[in-house]
Amino acid sequence: MVYSLEEIEKIRQADLMVSRTLAEVAKYLVPGVNSKKLDTIAEEFIRDNGGIPAFKGYYGFPATLCISENNKVVHGIPSENVTFKEGDIISVDCGVILDGFFGDSAYTFALGEISSDAKKLMEVTKESLYRGIAQAKAGNRVGDIGYAIQTYVESFGYSVPREITGHGVGRHLHEEPSIPNYGRRGNGKRLKAGMVIAIEPMVIAGSKEIEILDDDWTIVSADGNLAAHYEHSLAITENEPIILSDFSIIEYVLKNKN
Repeated sequence: MVYSLEEIEKIRQADLMVSRTLAEVAKYLVPGVNSKKLDTIAEEFIRDNGGIPAFKGYYGFPATLCISENNKVVHGIPSENVTFKEGDIISVDCGVILDGFFGDSAYTFALGEISSDAKKLMEVTKESLYRGIAQAKAGNRVGDIGYAIQTYVESFGYSVPREITGHGVGRHLHEEPSIPNYGRRGNGKRLKAGMVIAIEPMVIAGSKEIEILDDDWTIVSADGNLAAHYEHSLAITENEPIILSDFSIIEYVLKNKN
């Protein structure tokens, strides 16, 4: 899919609603809260602001958010039985439909004081996202993005699962091309101005092997190691990519949270 400037602006508005939703969730992310409550807060916020939760009902997914703590990599289902505690790291992935266009972004939160290992994993994962974004230019290929992410992450002894990737996004939640977090420079589909993609490194502090739990959704690290996940949606241009989601909205809340 190649989008016009007007369409990209609509996708941006959907992405900004995702960012505002994640910021709203951040306000309530405290020790003792369960993930179901956070999901309810997110759904109410999205609907109150004229959006539709993009994940709810998608291939049968039962919730508005994917919430994945500690060794959960992605697609964790919110539950009243999952209560967070000091020291947890929690990935929250959110999608919104607004005026017929999709936004998609994810952020990993630290709950209180976390271990130095967890902090390092989060820092490396977030930096790998921006290294991937730097390669998202017209004329480059999908493999250039994956190579930048993979080589950076692996230099710290971390790994990226092969089975879960980024993707195109716009009129649908998942569009072509897939955007793996690994690859070879110069390989894969060529990027064109007007494409909109979601880059989302999912990084494990150990082996790249993953397992799916009995709920058929939740993906965990096979070796039990921690995982982190950050995601931006962005538009490809003839020059630098335009990031459509906005972490600063989330980080403003985190900075000013009591």
